[in-house]
Amino acid sequence: MLTVEGLNAWYGEAQVLRNVDLTVAEGEIVTLVGRNGAGKTTVLRCVMGLHAHCTGQIGLLGDTAFGTRPAHRRARAGVGYVPDDRGIYATLSVEENLLLPPVVGPDPWSLRRVYETFPVLQERRRFAGTQLSGGEQQMLALARVLRSGARVLLCDEPTEGLSPLLVRQIGDILLEIKAAGVTVLLIEQNLHFATTVADRHHLLAEGRVVETLDNGAVRRREHELLAYLGI
Repeated sequence: MLTVEGLNAWYGEAQVLRNVDLTVAEGEIVTLVGRNGAGKTTVLRCVMGLHAHCTGQIGLLGDTAFGTRPAHRRARAGVGYVPDDRGIYATLSVEENLLLPPVVGPDPWSLRRVYETFPVLQERRRFAGTQLSGGEQQMLALARVLRSGARVLLCDEPTEGLSPLLVRQIGDILLEIKAAGVTVLLIEQNLHFATTVADRHHLLAEGRVVETLDNGAVRRREHELLAYLGI
C-alpha cells in the first residue's frame, strides 16, 4: 500500500533522515519507534507532503509519482494525517470538525457510526474543539480521518498523555480500523501498546531505519529497547 525508498530530509543544513526505506502492506499496522529527535514525525510529514526539504521516492498502491504531488492531492488520494498536536479547528464545533473534510475514499464512516464508536463526541458535538480534553481531541482527530474514508492513516503518538483507559480505547479503535482494511503507519513510544496493535516495528535511529522487528522480538528485547529509547 505504502512504500518509502531512499528518503532523505533536512531542516536547513541539518540532515535528519538518511536513506529511510520502509513498506506498509494493505491492512497492516506498522510502527515507527525511536528516541525523540530520531526523525519519526519528519517521516510522516514527508509522506504527507508537508516537509519541503526532502528527496526520495514515496509510492501509494504502486503509484511512484505519489511523492511528487502537493499535500492536498495526497489527501485526495486517500491518505489521512493525525498529527501529534491533533490539528483540531478551535473555532469549529466537534460536529463541524467532523463534517468539514471531504470524502476521499470508498468507505467513509457515517456520522452515526462515528458517534456509536465515540459516544463522548456525540455528547460534546456542539462544543468547540478547544473545550475538549486531550483524550477527546485525540478521538476527534481520529474520527475526522475516518469520516473522510482515507485508506491510509498516518498517526503520530495517539496515546501520548492519555489515561490507561483511553489508551485501551484507542487500541480497540485502531484494531477496528485495521479489520476494516485501513493501512496505518503509527508513531508510538509505548512499546507494550504497540505490540498489541501493530504487525511490525521499524526502529529509527539517527535518521535511519536500523532494524525491523516483529512483536515477538520486541517482547523478548523489551528491556533493552526501553533503555535504548530512554523510557
